[in-house]
Amino acid sequence: MKTIDRTIKGDKGQSINYSLVLNQDQTKKLAIFLPGIGYTAKSPLFHYTERLLAEQEYDILRINYDFTNSFYDAYTMAEIEEAVKRDAKQVIDLVLKGSLYEKFFLVAKSLGTIALADELERQKFNGAKTVWLTPLLKHAEVYKAMKQSPNPALSFIGDKDHYYESSRMEEIQANSQLDAHVLKDVTHGMDFIGDPLKSIDILKDIITDIQAFSKQNAEHA
Repeated sequence: MKTIDRTIKGDKGQSINYSLVLNQDQTKKLAIFLPGIGYTAKSPLFHYTERLLAEQEYDILRINYDFTNSFYDAYTMAEIEEAVKRDAKQVIDLVLKGSLYEKFFLVAKSLGTIALADELERQKFNGAKTVWLTPLLKHAEVYKAMKQSPNPALSFIGDKDHYYESSRMEEIQANSQLDAHVLKDVTHGMDFIGDPLKSIDILKDIITDIQAFSKQNAEHA
């Protein structure tokens, strides 16, 4: 594996960091990771999902935007939401330009699910597998994408997550392409309230489900 770390300038002069992890052999498969605020590509759910996909010969694209940077101190939340879409699009446009990638696997957490909802409008991602981790269900674009997207998908959210909304989840679960899991007594940080060991079990269960999902994807490639 070879990792290429790069920084590009966004449309407002901000730095956008990204890493492209390349397989030794040329592959036509790319996995894209869209993190949340403070939840980086090195965080457990992303780390272990990345390892699973690398074993299936995916190249890995980590988009390492950093909205804790002082550059964004004056931004409103609405401006941050627009920025995450722009930043993700700019990096993905660059990586896809002239590439041979044909098969895609997209994984997003929290704020990154706004970028994921936006990217699913891209024709290139028709049929791409998607994983929604703690999706922002109260955000209109995320809700609409999860409810209507034809892409095969998994999602995980806790019922103690402040972005969880039961009525919207019921509608989302009606999407036959989306296997949506609601985790009892689990927070936005994917922590089980009052029991750290159960939080580890939840991590293991999610990664196990993603592994099965990814293998299904490989079998139907």
